[in-house]
Amino acid sequence: MTAARVDGAAVGGAGSGHGLGAARAVCARLLAAYGPQHWWPAESRFEIIVGAVLIQRTSWRNAEQALARLRAAGALALAPMAALDREALAGLVRPAGFYRQKAARLGAISAWLVAQGGCEGLDGLDDAALRAAWLAQPGIGPETADAIALYAYDRPVFVVDAYARRLLARLGLAAGDEPYETLRAALESALDAGSDYYNEFHALIVAHGKARCGVRPRCDGCVLAGDCAHARAPR
Repeated sequence: MTAARVDGAAVGGAGSGHGLGAARAVCARLLAAYGPQHWWPAESRFEIIVGAVLIQRTSWRNAEQALARLRAAGALALAPMAALDREALAGLVRPAGFYRQKAARLGAISAWLVAQGGCEGLDGLDDAALRAAWLAQPGIGPETADAIALYAYDRPVFVVDAYARRLLARLGLAAGDEPYETLRAALESALDAGSDYYNEFHALIVAHGKARCGVRPRCDGCVLAGDCAHARAPR
């Protein structure tokens, strides 16, 4: 496949010659294959935020176990979590791994949100200011900040996680090792869509990654196999 340079990042054409613009066709095919995903799986805005922290460096299964323990303890709400002893919080989130670190982050974020007047206290910030506010919190990097902005605040940002990098690289739409901001900006420029679209596309990429396009891909029967260099490569 050929590859072009976009903002310093290598992006290819997945056979179409249109670079990341071909991602729209990828989204359509994934939607046809998997159907609407109705993400993020959570009961409240605060739960989305907590889940975004708990999922760091672990699987969603482990994060779900930690969320279930928090819910059972009545701590999956802003005020109770902010008031919770850090050791107790660490014990509750233990299934998510790095539990002391994540408890410290959640405790600090909860206290900060209380000071802002709750999750809704950030609603008046524009997209850039909201993202900057979250990036200033302990342990919140670009991917987590974007997940919170998209799913908790309905802002139009594309979450570039490991699933997205892997899929785009295998399709020849990206090199896969671009700086986070470079790939995010290139995708948002190419797709030029709203939060609902980015929400669904990211959720579909995760579904496809779990079903087919993992570290060890299952290419037979993959809906994208015809455009995937990895699937076509001789074995």
